[in-house]
Amino acid sequence: MATPTPPRRTNPRLAAGRARALGLPTRGTTNPNRLRRMDNWILARLGGALRAAPDPLVIDLGYGRTPVTTVELAGRLARIRPDVRVLGLELDPQRVVDAQPAADPPRLAFARGGFELAGLRPAIVRAANVLRQYDESAAAQAWTRLRAGLAPGGQLVEGTCDELGRVACWVLLDADGPVSLTFACRVSTLGRPGQLAERLPKSLIHRNVPGERVHALLAAFDAAWAATAPTSAFGARQRWSAACAALAADGWPVDASRARAGELTVPWHLVAPAT
Repeated sequence: MATPTPPRRTNPRLAAGRARALGLPTRGTTNPNRLRRMDNWILARLGGALRAAPDPLVIDLGYGRTPVTTVELAGRLARIRPDVRVLGLELDPQRVVDAQPAADPPRLAFARGGFELAGLRPAIVRAANVLRQYDESAAAQAWTRLRAGLAPGGQLVEGTCDELGRVACWVLLDADGPVSLTFACRVSTLGRPGQLAERLPKSLIHRNVPGERVHALLAAFDAAWAATAPTSAFGARQRWSAACAALAADGWPVDASRARAGELTVPWHLVAPAT
């Protein structure tokens, strides 16, 4: 592997002062390991891009009342890129002050910022449980603003999860727009795949109705889940894997390579809003 170009040591506090922070403060719910599924997916799917990034800057947008999930993200990313720099951004100034004891410059820092990304150009942005409080059109505008702030080749991971991180959905976006949607869950607590609809991103959560692509996909997933019920004798994970394989066998272009982790990724065109 080629030696990475030394990262630019931009001071996040100075950068944050160059652009007005945009957005609404997050509600703040934060639990340890809440975002571990999203983080592990980032490591598996975006790790190569992070290793190759000239400036390994990752922004965690809207980390909440405590910085625990940002600290966890920094630790996980350091496994594949020891010189990674993670910047947690929040609109609430007090949350930024409260997070400072967890900072570990230059590896981990916290600053005030929002959709303008504090004037920086990150290789990866993680925005978890940030856009659920917006309406669909405002969330779409936030996507546009965030994508415009990425470094060349940069990527945005935006999604939601429940309070314990057992059910989650997220979208991968690049400069051109949405790329894929990933469903993730703790399969041992899942009744059926259709329950994942509760955590669809804002762009899709109101689209789980007849006539929409995401509704058709989830209905097919539920049918595959029902058809593979006998495999539950071998465990919930095996049933999830079997249902993902059944979807693929039925002609759905799904990526089930991480099925054993309780994940299924589909290309965005498969779920994109019909209107």
